[in-house]
Amino acid sequence: MDRVLLSYGNGGKENAKLINDVFVKTFGDIARYSFEDSGFFCGGDYAISTDSYTITPIFFPGGDIGKLSICGSCNDVAMGGAKPLYLAASFIIEEGFLISDLKKIAQSMKDEMSKNDIVLLSADTKVVQKGGINGIFINTTAIGEIKYKNISAKNLQNDDVIILNAPIGSHGACIYCLRNDINLSNDLKSDCASLWELVSVLIENNITIHAMRDATRGGIAALLNEWANASSKDICIDQDSILIPDSVRGVCEILGIEPYLLANEGVCAFAIPKSDANKALELLHNTTLGRNSRIIGSVLENTLGGKVVLKNTLGSKIYLDYPEGEILPRIC
Repeated sequence: MDRVLLSYGNGGKENAKLINDVFVKTFGDIARYSFEDSGFFCGGDYAISTDSYTITPIFFPGGDIGKLSICGSCNDVAMGGAKPLYLAASFIIEEGFLISDLKKIAQSMKDEMSKNDIVLLSADTKVVQKGGINGIFINTTAIGEIKYKNISAKNLQNDDVIILNAPIGSHGACIYCLRNDINLSNDLKSDCASLWELVSVLIENNITIHAMRDATRGGIAALLNEWANASSKDICIDQDSILIPDSVRGVCEILGIEPYLLANEGVCAFAIPKSDANKALELLHNTTLGRNSRIIGSVLENTLGGKVVLKNTLGSKIYLDYPEGEILPRIC
């Protein structure tokens, strides 16, 4: 590995190798939460997460780079069991960028923060020469107060059920169509959304949660493989239990890839003890973002070496591996 390739940002196998070989190896002794979406401080009472957004196009059905930057960072702390409260933002803007577009982006960020009672604590702007970047990049850092401790990808237990809250693949399929001038179907738009609503309803009703993760880059394939590796467990999921919109299936046929690899921005998975599963589903079904929640699989004893197994409609089983290659760069 002499140079960084575009595929190293795919959220899959190459991305994991880059992180492990460079950043974990360098910062390992001081990076306490290398394999989590957020870090914890002040005795574990607060969570923090930072992320950068480079998506193209910057406006898309269901959102824009501004909304995405708020939802993305806030969802990362939410998946750590924290209610998002504060945010810092940094804008890198290309010379010549339209002020009218910048205002639209800022307004969408404010709307999403106001909807979730989030306070903007700090912000910064930088302008680079034309051609230095493509339009605008945004970095956001979210801070949240922990409402449920010890949620971790390392905590999966045998017989946990895996619950998914929504159909998969809409964000990735939408962005692909826009980039390639494919006419969008009426219902195809990004699922970009803030997920704290789902987390809070489970916490408030005393549901035991071992792990949570939003399925962004690399889709549910990356998410489940990260869980299996971190916890040294096998995971088996049922293809028929995973909701995939017809419009997404159509795009996947064009791409020649599986929908499990496509990015999402409003989909998350929960690992919950089987004893709490029915109550959790009932609670999630009464939320806006969780009305389509369903059990898609379960956690098993490690007999395969920390693998994710997909059981298809015919009952046969295949490995669902980490995504590889340049699936869809600049997706978030």
